[in-house]
Amino acid sequence: MPNRYSALLEKSREIGFGMPSDVYIGTLLKTLVASKPNGKFLELGTGIGLSLAWMIKGMDKDSSIISVDNDSELIQIANAFFQGETRLELIWADGGKWLEMYDGTPFDLIFADAWPGKYSHLDKALELLKIGGFYVIDDMRKQSNWPKGHEDKANELVRILENREDITLTKMDWSTGLIIAVKIK
Repeated sequence: MPNRYSALLEKSREIGFGMPSDVYIGTLLKTLVASKPNGKFLELGTGIGLSLAWMIKGMDKDSSIISVDNDSELIQIANAFFQGETRLELIWADGGKWLEMYDGTPFDLIFADAWPGKYSHLDKALELLKIGGFYVIDDMRKQSNWPKGHEDKANELVRILENREDITLTKMDWSTGLIIAVKIK
């Protein structure tokens, strides 16, 4: 368990943050990140930093991660918890605009835990993934807090991903419903 995890979970409850990633996705992300030494990782949707804590736990000393969120309060909280973590760059920005503007090297793993990179800007996110890199999304099993019509959006996203020829994927009815894809071309 990451050192910061319990404190982050407590802060999440304290501020009423209602969209925390669960521990299962965290442990999986830690394992996938650990498979990429000297890796470069991207998280779209920092939230309060629960998944980020797991990803950092899996990173080696030569890896780096960028985490983007459009909520300035959440970025400030994450900054406080991850202060001094030199392998991390926290960015307060609209994820879609950030994806459009990004002009750096591709990523070994992208965890799209927000609308951008998942329901919007999917092509751009997958374009930024290295061959052999992981694309991970959660919350693909119907959730009680989904607004009306969201299940149709989730089903359409699955259909789009299944029809892509540049990735191979596995859909998992585990945790909150996961899709893990690997870029193959």
